[in-house]
Amino acid sequence: MKKVLFDLFPVIIFFIAYKIGDANAEATRAFMSGLGLPQPTGTGEKPGIYLATLVAIAASVGQIGWVKLRGHAVETMMWVSLGIIVVFGGATLWLHDESFIKWKPTVLYWLFAGIILGSTLFGRNVIKSVMGTQMELPDKAWNLMNLSWGGFFAFMGVANLFVAFNFSTDDWVNFKLFGSMGLMLVFVIGQSMMLNKYLDKEDNK
Repeated sequence: MKKVLFDLFPVIIFFIAYKIGDANAEATRAFMSGLGLPQPTGTGEKPGIYLATLVAIAASVGQIGWVKLRGHAVETMMWVSLGIIVVFGGATLWLHDESFIKWKPTVLYWLFAGIILGSTLFGRNVIKSVMGTQMELPDKAWNLMNLSWGGFFAFMGVANLFVAFNFSTDDWVNFKLFGSMGLMLVFVIGQSMMLNKYLDKEDNK
């Protein structure tokens, strides 16, 4: 549970900062201007998105700092995630265009999908390499899991873009936290039901 909350920390902080920033628009603009990041003031502008982006970048840096401070190795995907949010979040802050930060989850999801599905071209199974020490499954099940996770991340990338560019920024921020978590939960439950069939067969051998 702690690992899940730790991984979700930047997303949760993003959500909170967005709500606070949007509810205190003038104070948010003044704060951002004080940091040398003046924000647009046009009709329909959402100052909370810029504050949330800045806070999410800081939270991602803080995550890695915390891991290193505790003497642990930083996972490769944490570095990758940091790089993506710095690039896309930085573009949002610099160009005053929230489209970039809205693309960030999709880029990350599609990167995961590409790694998982692409590994099969080289005869590897990413999911098995990550979870193989935790359970014994036949190759058919591992291959199905690998395909399922790759497909899920590809779908999540599309779903993020659909919500980001067809609904309001408020809706997208809510989806980014609650919608993504809900879809992940449904997917994991489905995976567990599928795995039980194979685990029962292994136990009966």
